[in-house]
Amino acid sequence: MTKDIFASESKILSEAKTHLSDEPIRSEIYAELVSNYGKLLRTTKKIIKLSDKNEDKLNELKSEALESSAKLQSISSQLSKFLSPQLYDSIFSGSRAGTRATRRKKLTVFFSDLCGFTDFVESMESEDVTHVLNLYLETMTNIALNYGATIDKYIGDGIMLFFGDPESKGIKEDALSCVKMAMEMQRGLEELSDEWSQYGLREPLKMRIGIDTGFATVGNFGSESRLDYTAIGSAVNRASRLESAAENGTIYISEDTYSLVEEYIEATALPALNLKGIGDFNARRVVGEVNSDSITVSVGKRNFSLIPEQMSEEELHKMQSCLELALKQLNKYSEKKRS
Repeated sequence: MTKDIFASESKILSEAKTHLSDEPIRSEIYAELVSNYGKLLRTTKKIIKLSDKNEDKLNELKSEALESSAKLQSISSQLSKFLSPQLYDSIFSGSRAGTRATRRKKLTVFFSDLCGFTDFVESMESEDVTHVLNLYLETMTNIALNYGATIDKYIGDGIMLFFGDPESKGIKEDALSCVKMAMEMQRGLEELSDEWSQYGLREPLKMRIGIDTGFATVGNFGSESRLDYTAIGSAVNRASRLESAAENGTIYISEDTYSLVEEYIEATALPALNLKGIGDFNARRVVGEVNSDSITVSVGKRNFSLIPEQMSEEELHKMQSCLELALKQLNKYSEKKRS
């Protein structure tokens, strides 16, 4: 039971009521009542003062808590830019501890490199290099995240990412997502050419990509003070070597990856590749999706790919109108040239 903090005051008032009928009230009783009432008043003031101090302290603690929460939110927001969304979520949900823990998993690993980029930016100002590179990386990153990839690292204009950890849709689905993502990245790169032309790009840059599926050790590597979440193993090495061996603008995948996606992806077998540190290796060059409704238009060295099923009715109408107008202009020019 909670103790009554006004027990003594209640007793004083009760005794006072017993003397209300006295006529007249004796002076010593009245003096005692006045004295006790004074004590009651002083005690009440102390309680109110203490309550005000506690309220001020609580408000101060509340303000500090809000300030700390805002700082933590800001730090969390900044930290999210350095981690893949899957890893960020697993850390802050408490499902992944910050320890040197690894596990063996089957991953589909992706490496890409932007061909000719170093030569292209050699004579550019640092601000322009930053803008061009960030635009490229942001475009590729958004595509990767849409497919659920775990972004491992940026290596200059190169990208390493993988599917299968910390989240996985299944080995087959992971491999298919990776190859489809790679094809969309190639299309996304074509769309950047027009914007890059303002920086003096004469010919569109191309990207080469290597993909392999296999077992790798994935997790936190490093020291107690500095950890790096990454994957190591033969699958990582093979994907990296495939990227180096790929022709500009192509996607090379291993036979292990192809066996998982062959129902959906068309890929041409290549002569055995001699990969550094690996030796002869069988791989395939991705052609496109099986029975894909995509439309590819080649203009000189540039390719434009359209996927009607992914376009809205308004987008299809606009594209049809543009192509019809372009065809009329080409016919007119052709007739003029013949005459």
